[in-house]
Amino acid sequence: MRPGIALIGLLVCLLSGIWLTGSGAPAEAATTERVVVNRFTGVAIEGFDPVAYFVDGRAVQGTAEFEANLWGAVWRFRNEGNRASFLTHPEVYGPQFGGYDPADIARGVTIAGNPRFFAIVAQRLYLFSREANRDAFAADPERFLYEVGKRWPALLEQLGQ
Repeated sequence: MRPGIALIGLLVCLLSGIWLTGSGAPAEAATTERVVVNRFTGVAIEGFDPVAYFVDGRAVQGTAEFEANLWGAVWRFRNEGNRASFLTHPEVYGPQFGGYDPADIARGVTIAGNPRFFAIVAQRLYLFSREANRDAFAADPERFLYEVGKRWPALLEQLGQ
């Protein structure tokens, strides 16, 4: 193998978080594109507690003390009760569309939602990439969800590849 190609391969491995040590640690940080996670840590929604949006009505940071692994992601919570609630009903408390912005999905693109821009509509959590997207969605969620329904299956299939 030529040295230049080997160096490029090494850089790609380092930048993508793929390690060839066999230690097992990187596998714990493996991520999935179907859920928005930090590609280095595997932590979903920047470590914010998904249940707190419902209980407290605001974004609250979770802690490493209360974690759960689900859907290829590490979820953090502020207490054991929130963790237990999430594990009992992840379809309710987990961000819809894996944390991707539904306003962007309606346009046919997947852009990660920012946990600080959120809305709860019909007892479901939605995260948005921008405040303007959240406000537009909140004004007419049915229209956005109709468009998302047409585009999400194909986008989800692409994310899983």
